[in-house]
Amino acid sequence: MRKGIRVGIVGGVCTVLVAGAGYGAYNLVSALGGTGSDGTPQATRTGPPSEDEVRDTTRKFFTAWEKGQGTTAASYTNNAADAGPLLTAYGSGAHITGVHISPGTATGTSVPFTVKAQVSYGGKAKPLVYRSRLTVVRGETSHRPLVDWQPSVVHPQLKRGDTLVTGASASPAVEAVDRDGKVLTKEKYPSLGPILDALRDKYGAKVGGTPGVELAIRHQGEGVADTTLLTLAKGRAGRLPTTLSASAQAAAETAVRKYAESSVVAVKPSTGEVLAVANHRDDGFNAAFLGELAPGSTMKIISSAAFIDNGITTANGPAPCPPTAMWQSQTFSNLKNLPADEHATLASSFARSCNTAFVAYTGKLKAGTLTDEVQDRFGLGRNNWKVGVPSFDGRVPASTGPDMAANLIGQGQVQMSPLNMASVTATATTGTFRQPVIVPRGLDNRPLATARGLSAGTVQQLRSMMKRTAVSGTAAEVMRGLSGSIGAKTGSAEVDGQAKSNSWFTGYRNDVAAAAMSEDAGHGVDAAGPIVAEVLRIAR
Repeated sequence: MRKGIRVGIVGGVCTVLVAGAGYGAYNLVSALGGTGSDGTPQATRTGPPSEDEVRDTTRKFFTAWEKGQGTTAASYTNNAADAGPLLTAYGSGAHITGVHISPGTATGTSVPFTVKAQVSYGGKAKPLVYRSRLTVVRGETSHRPLVDWQPSVVHPQLKRGDTLVTGASASPAVEAVDRDGKVLTKEKYPSLGPILDALRDKYGAKVGGTPGVELAIRHQGEGVADTTLLTLAKGRAGRLPTTLSASAQAAAETAVRKYAESSVVAVKPSTGEVLAVANHRDDGFNAAFLGELAPGSTMKIISSAAFIDNGITTANGPAPCPPTAMWQSQTFSNLKNLPADEHATLASSFARSCNTAFVAYTGKLKAGTLTDEVQDRFGLGRNNWKVGVPSFDGRVPASTGPDMAANLIGQGQVQMSPLNMASVTATATTGTFRQPVIVPRGLDNRPLATARGLSAGTVQQLRSMMKRTAVSGTAAEVMRGLSGSIGAKTGSAEVDGQAKSNSWFTGYRNDVAAAAMSEDAGHGVDAAGPIVAEVLRIAR
């Protein structure tokens, strides 16, 4: 039961005693909803709060917030226990004073507002101005109109577990530069925001910077970099070299903005250097590096390598494409309108993205065959990558039952990020696994992950299969017009509860490999494909 509410029995009638600032005394409410001034029973209010209730509740909440009365302001929310500490820290920990809140025009129960305040610390002060929004709901038990508590009410960038702090920055500032010495900023390349924060947190002290004074969001979790909101006094920024390419990064930023919930990564296969990383997401999450999602048919690159390396079939060997295939009571099918082909080769089934051709070979594999291929040949799944910022290293567990077959087509228990799949394509086209990096290894001499890589024969077959896919297979339309040595693989991954599948695509052009993912966006060529093609067109 939420604080500020007491329940008792008075004369055999259930009552609710409500305490809170602005009420002066307890209000006695009967099971019928209380009594009016004339003593007649009043019905309990239900349904959305009225216009007057929305206005009155926001006024009380804003007034308490402006006065620095965090506990009182929290009592006007539907989660005082969570709201109280953050609203209190707003003044005490973040040193934000002179708060003035101007509500905008409400839309139903949703109220936009503007906050104007001042942040002061150590003799330094700066104005703070931002916009946010709240929603008024009816309490489930109290039936009072209450602010629906979300940390983003206090600041739009706050998430659960975050708090606000002002003081000396946790890490010295850095001036990140690309491979040619061009300065990379959050303002010019918005997707790099969380990555630059993480690089600053890890390398700020190593490159000679000095701390400044900042208002920042301190995130929950060990090793998560603060997010700077306002700089009161600049420190000296240390120069931080990265492997990124400003031109490739600009292309990646432009490409992902065309599709919601999308991410892309480009790497240089000959070195493992990350050339670009971009995300277009409402939550600000770096899904390009940290996403853990089924990669769909892009996984067939690894599955094909496993078939070849284990002597099951070859690019020109048999891989018939029946309408359906069954493995341990589960039936697998292909995309609609894909003709069956009982004489298909692996290259043909790969280029057409035939699921059943891959599922049909499940019985030829051991439970750990695909896992061994992923770890030993492609360097994934061991949780040992040291990219320079946090990353997910892929997951392909040894599976039995229907998941063993589903894993081969990038469903089941397989999880990858766009960074993982860009690395897969880089390994497939060179034969050498080079762990991706976003800062030069020489900066801190960190140990990089290693793997056996692929034989020249396997590489030749994978390249020919990916080229066929790009020239005359499922990726042909997207890759049309790209010159040089090209190859690709499309993918779509079904997700429970989504109207559309997740769109996946990976491809290469000369010495650039890229992979993209767009959630709830359809087939690989519908969203992820155009993103990758746009990056490959520019990146070098």
